[in-house]
Amino acid sequence: MATYKCDKCGMAVNATCGHCDKPLVNGDLELPDGTSVQISECPDGHGKIKSPLCCGEDMTCSVG
Repeated sequence: MATYKCDKCGMAVNATCGHCDKPLVNGDLELPDGTSVQISECPDGHGKIKSPLCCGEDMTCSVG
């Protein structure tokens, strides 16, 4: 399961797809201006979300 953890305070969340209940996969989305945004997406293509924030920063992902 993909678990996102805040490096500052230790808060953690597990992220799964609401349609198929599969763990979301960590990824990057390149924006038109060339910058990259961390995302979480369903491995079966049901969609993607911006990765969670905590303490004003993206939470890091450990897939295992």
